[in-house]
Amino acid sequence: MNKVFDKFKPAFEAIAANKYVSAVRDGFIACMPIIIFSSIFMMIAYVPNAWGFYWPENVTNTLLVAYNYSMGLLALFVAGTTAKNLTDSKNLDLPKTNQINPVAVIIAAEISFIILSIVPLKTGVDLTYLGTQGLICAYIVGLIVPNIYYVCIKNNITVKLPPQVPGNIAQAFKDLIPLGVSITVFWAFGFLFKAATGTVLPRWIINVLSPVFQASDTYVGLCIIAGAMAFFWFCGVQGPSIVSPAVTPIMIANTAANLVQYQAGAHVSHVFAQNAMDYVMNFGGTGSTFIIAYVLVIAAKSAQLKAVGKAAIVPASFSVNEPVLFGLPIIMNPIFFVPFLITPMVNISLFKFFVTTLGMNGMMYYLPWTVPAPIGIIAATGFAPLSFVFVAAILVLDVLIFLPFFHQYDKQLVEEERVKAQELAANGGVALAGNSEVPAANINVEAPTMTEATESTTDDKQVSTAQGEEYFKNNEVDVLVLCAGGGTSGILANALNKLSKERGLKLSATARAYGQDMDLIQNMDMVILAPQMESMKGNLQKITDKYEVKLVTTTGRQYIELTNNGDMALDFVESNL
Repeated sequence: MNKVFDKFKPAFEAIAANKYVSAVRDGFIACMPIIIFSSIFMMIAYVPNAWGFYWPENVTNTLLVAYNYSMGLLALFVAGTTAKNLTDSKNLDLPKTNQINPVAVIIAAEISFIILSIVPLKTGVDLTYLGTQGLICAYIVGLIVPNIYYVCIKNNITVKLPPQVPGNIAQAFKDLIPLGVSITVFWAFGFLFKAATGTVLPRWIINVLSPVFQASDTYVGLCIIAGAMAFFWFCGVQGPSIVSPAVTPIMIANTAANLVQYQAGAHVSHVFAQNAMDYVMNFGGTGSTFIIAYVLVIAAKSAQLKAVGKAAIVPASFSVNEPVLFGLPIIMNPIFFVPFLITPMVNISLFKFFVTTLGMNGMMYYLPWTVPAPIGIIAATGFAPLSFVFVAAILVLDVLIFLPFFHQYDKQLVEEERVKAQELAANGGVALAGNSEVPAANINVEAPTMTEATESTTDDKQVSTAQGEEYFKNNEVDVLVLCAGGGTSGILANALNKLSKERGLKLSATARAYGQDMDLIQNMDMVILAPQMESMKGNLQKITDKYEVKLVTTTGRQYIELTNNGDMALDFVESNL
């Protein structure tokens, strides 16, 4: 199986690393604070309804102002952030002395999007398509405008001023032609398109893609989406990074539609909303792994699996499941292929049954993905009574699906540990490792995966550690850790910062989701890339090379060990710097 998956992996990585797919994904990530912020006001306005309390109308309207002018303009902001992210990629192919101005691109993209999306009224304008319904159009604009700028800047199609003119004034004239071309192109296209179709582009896109929107809410469509994410992850490529850019506009539009239904007192009917992916399909992380760490701690007989469970149980509770994926491991482990693939499908199918057949509300609020999934499901559905039953049902179902495969793997590891213990006894307490001998006292049989790589008794290692600490006491070092969602990278950065503070080091670490605040890289000494984002190594290497920053990659189990051991993480930074 692994040989087959290895053949697919390069193609999947190429899709995930494609600069246009990355720009769409990263452009949306940049706008996540808007969605979370606006949802807070929406929840304050409507969650009390679940307990029979209703705000006065003027209070509700006041609360909705913050929502309407943040979430209500989401597509406008996404057009700008998508254009900015693609511009950053385009700039890597241009000389440092002749770069595209990202601010000018953002402005041009947003103006162009407004021209395409505004619907004139007799007494004003309709802003409907500047919000969630205009996301696909926003992506199109955000991907075209940087290409117009790229052609102009690369071929020096700009207004050139004498060298005596101040730089800021010269830059404004340099941006004039690409800005004018971008806006003119979309103005002309918008005029001709409306004359031909009688409507604006975002509305036309929604109408054309409505069958796709409807198909995504069917049992088959939901299972395909859930299964695809798990399949890509199993092959070693971060699944949501491939699937999310394609389906995010559908999820966001359905979330907004659900909220409208709830406000009108109707049944909240759309299943495939934003948090349905975060909390149901990815119940505890891709592959619906929420229950695995708990099963490992409670039921595992293998010392290795118990150690993995103890290390993973807290992050797993907050949907950070890389310790399980890499520590067990699940990725590329054929024993877990079937449950890893079908559990998300079962969960989302049951959720659809609860919504469409039993009448439970779908998800109408957006909460951060790190909220524990059982809590997130209940809160995002507006504390629907049936949501408590649903959470209990999938907890039981997920255990039943994973348990047979887990028991088989547990038996296998128990036998391996027994054989290893017998070999130790037969060798008089000395374990053979290649041509070297390791005293048995230095081998922790109970938890090999979490301790073998972190324990060292040699004098050379102690000297190396001391020299590393001395270096960090005399030199300021800034480290950026990048992972898919900012979860495990945050754990690793915190481990480094804690150790640095305790020992008086000048080492500082910070963490981000890949695609978030990438401008930070230019101020760093080192970037550590988590293994789940290995597909982005090529793109990231161009950025780090541009700023002469050290890029370091990690393997799965090594990365998890670094998050659990500050000393090992410090040695890792020192040895790679």
